[in-house]
Amino acid sequence: MNKTVLVLRHLQFENLGILEQELIHQGYTIEYVEAPLANFSQLDAIKPDLLIVLGGPIGVYEEAIYPFLQSELQFIQTRLASKKPILGICLGAQLMARVLGAKVYATGKKEIGYAPLILTEQGQKSVLALLNETPVLHWHGDQFEIPAGAQHLAKTTVCDYQAFQYQQFALGLQFHLEADAEAIELWLVGHACELAQAKINIAEIREQAKTYGEALKKAGIAVFRAWQQEVGL
Repeated sequence: MNKTVLVLRHLQFENLGILEQELIHQGYTIEYVEAPLANFSQLDAIKPDLLIVLGGPIGVYEEAIYPFLQSELQFIQTRLASKKPILGICLGAQLMARVLGAKVYATGKKEIGYAPLILTEQGQKSVLALLNETPVLHWHGDQFEIPAGAQHLAKTTVCDYQAFQYQQFALGLQFHLEADAEAIELWLVGHACELAQAKINIAEIREQAKTYGEALKKAGIAVFRAWQQEVGL
């Protein structure tokens, strides 16, 4: 019987990236759900073997502007209560943190581009140690705090809270472990307004993707496989 992964997506190009072919190779059946259009009452939060919640350019605190967030938060809450594996990336991790009672807020600055993580003592003992100072893609202006009962795994010079593990089944990553450097042009076009407003050097990100993309793909897949082993997938 094939294992299944349900993926909550907020933007078409912020997809599973390097993890997609890995999951297909492992025999998973992947189902994408477009979160802004989803009828969450018709979806089963518990049945899939794995739930992955991807990124997006909105804030978890913007329910009044984007009402679907209320239903998505409830869906994630149901999944967390089941103690079945869940991986949250960027907005996905922020949604998880919010459900777990942690504060999520705008930092007033953008962290966009490739840079290595600074692992905490707990992070050095976690699957993130496999990144081994490999630069990862950062793309956010909001930040979560670490939920009560969760382990703080990583930070950067710009953002104090980059990753957390909650019990053994939930991993939240502020950074984009999944991003495929070969598809970076989609990110540069899709987030053109944000990049212009933040005065980000687009050519620099493009060059970083060429420089670090292959190493990040290798390390990212290694991290994902190690996490799968930890959670019994």
